Amino acid sequence: MATATETSILEAQPRTAGNKNDARRVRQSGKVPGVLYGAGMQALSVSLDPRQISRILRSESGYNTIFDLTLDGGERTKAMIVDWQYEPIKGSLLHVDLKRIAMDQRLHVNVPIVLKGEAAGVKQQGGILEHVAREVEIECLPADIPAFIEADVSELVFGKVMRVADLPRSEKLKFLSDPNLPVAHIISVKEEVAPTPEAAAAEAAAPAEPEVIKKGKQEAEEEGAEPAPEKPEKAEKKEKK
Repeated sequence: MATATETSILEAQPRTAGNKNDARRVRQSGKVPGVLYGAGMQALSVSLDPRQISRILRSESGYNTIFDLTLDGGERTKAMIVDWQYEPIKGSLLHVDLKRIAMDQRLHVNVPIVLKGEAAGVKQQGGILEHVAREVEIECLPADIPAFIEADVSELVFGKVMRVADLPRSEKLKFLSDPNLPVAHIISVKEEVAPTPEAAAAEAAAPAEPEVIKKGKQEAEEEGAEPAPEKPEKAEKKEKK
């Protein structure tokens, strides 16, 4: 379990909280608006460098990274990113929520599950490994947050399901997700059965019903046969028109 704590520094500048126009002006200046809260202190509106935020989110530990937040005015605190929003078309950051972190208080966080090894159900039985649950919720101290939890699927075969209860344990971590939640299992490959040459030939030789009717009508016209009289109900409809 790789730790999610990294030595990072994020700089922030306090800003006056306002309406959407104020937030738009912050973005036009090259910054992204955000809010800092937590640790029993008053929420503070800030502006941040989007490049620093993106670097943290794209790191190995991602949003579980604990970093040093420095504020103009002197405050320096441990913090982490708890929420963020992207502009759907351009993909630029719109807003970021930060939380002050007390290193001696336990947190609830979601951690990615990484599967390792080649499952026996894939290698020996020809199945497909399906990764069901990709995250697990845990409780731990900030310094003990893992970047991911690694699960060995080498012994996974048909009929066997890896669940949260089967994930590797640590005294530092408390698992909060349902122990019976499926993490991974082996599924079969659905194959389409190709028709035999005899069946394919028989199907090609048998014309569809509409073609038989059409052919019979053409033969009757060629032989000079009188067309079949219209049904009474149809004739009545024409007279009404």
